[in-house]
Amino acid sequence: MKRLIVFGSLFFLGLGAFAQSNPAPGEWRVRLRAFHVIPQESAEVGVIGGDAQISKSFIPELDFTYFFTKNLSAELILGTTRHKVKTTGSDLSAIGGPDRAEVNLGKVWLLPPTLTLQYHYPVGKFKPYVGAGVNYTIFYNADQGPVVQDISYKNRFAFAAQAGLDFAITDRMFINADLKKIFLSTKATVDAANLTPSENPELADVLGNIQADVKIRPWLIGVGLGYRF
Repeated sequence: MKRLIVFGSLFFLGLGAFAQSNPAPGEWRVRLRAFHVIPQESAEVGVIGGDAQISKSFIPELDFTYFFTKNLSAELILGTTRHKVKTTGSDLSAIGGPDRAEVNLGKVWLLPPTLTLQYHYPVGKFKPYVGAGVNYTIFYNADQGPVVQDISYKNRFAFAAQAGLDFAITDRMFINADLKKIFLSTKATVDAANLTPSENPELADVLGNIQADVKIRPWLIGVGLGYRF
């Protein structure tokens, strides 16, 4: 009986300690995380056809969360990532190349600030949440690679969805795991006029404006540490 009373007392004291780390209106949380960015790419490439291939990337990320109530918050993530880009299965026979070729399109940096509205459901030390919001991706410092003479990408808005979990390790510090999906698409314009055969100069205008509709749709899988204040 004494053991049961002691156990019960410790249990309720523990619940009280857990409650102290629950979110409160006006609370801020900051996290430093590492993310693995995994594009789920596909593309419709004009003129030369084929598909797109975009490399995976690891990035550091900083985010800020503000609680409106103990259950509702907004999160803003800040980070930047670089990817290698190429086409696969492109038809280069018009310029004397193979009919199923890879074209190295260099590298490009992405700056994807993302704002989500989250719903939290605290359960003791565990603080699971789901969220949805908007992403705006800025493409910058595009390097066209060794084949074509220029490439550009359109900045775009996209829908973002997420799920995650905070786990309290002290009253202020916590561990975080987070999963996001960003439904990002863009339009790329490739200038390959430099590949025009000398005997067929009329191809220059065509190769100088190759359009590609690219779906990137990356998964972002992250873990990190956070602090509440």
